[in-house]
Order: sequence, then structure tokens, then C-alpha cells
Amino acid sequence: MIYYGKTGELASNRADEQELSVQCLRIVQASLGYVNTLMIQDLLGDPDTGDILVTPADKRGVTPLFWEHILPYGEVKLNMTSRLILSG
Repeated sequence: MIYYGKTGELASNRADEQELSVQCLRIVQASLGYVNTLMIQDLLGDPDTGDILVTPADKRGVTPLFWEHILPYGEVKLNMTSRLILSG
């Protein structure tokens, strides 16, 4: 378990544990942004779906800061024997 918080509060009163929790959260956030960026690049590079964004306003609206595919609570099982199929 990387982080546990309830109502936005850290689970520990120890400064070193709080600092480690916040640093872990930053690493997770950066990793998610990177993986989301790779997924968007794959989608836009695909000839079948690459022409979805036509106008410059459409392209400005693309952001890697989405999280609908993330399960924020409960146990998350990772398959470390396979990789995401990304061309980036």
C-alpha cells in the first residue's frame, strides 16, 4: 500500500512518513500522466482513429490528466509478466 488517507488527511503523524507518502503520490501522478500520454499518442497515431481531432480547438482539448480507467479504492492486481502494448 503506497498511501492511505481519509478525508484528505495523512494516516500518520510522523513527519518522515508523511513526507514519504507525498513523494510516493507525486511519483504515481507523474507515472499516470506519462502512461496516459503514451496511450493518447497511440490512439492519435492509429490511421483508423487519428482523424478524430479535426480542428485546432479539438487538439487543444486533449489532456493526459484523465483517470476514469483508474480504480482509486481497493486492491489493484498488476500483471508484471506482460507489458502494455504501446508504440511510444
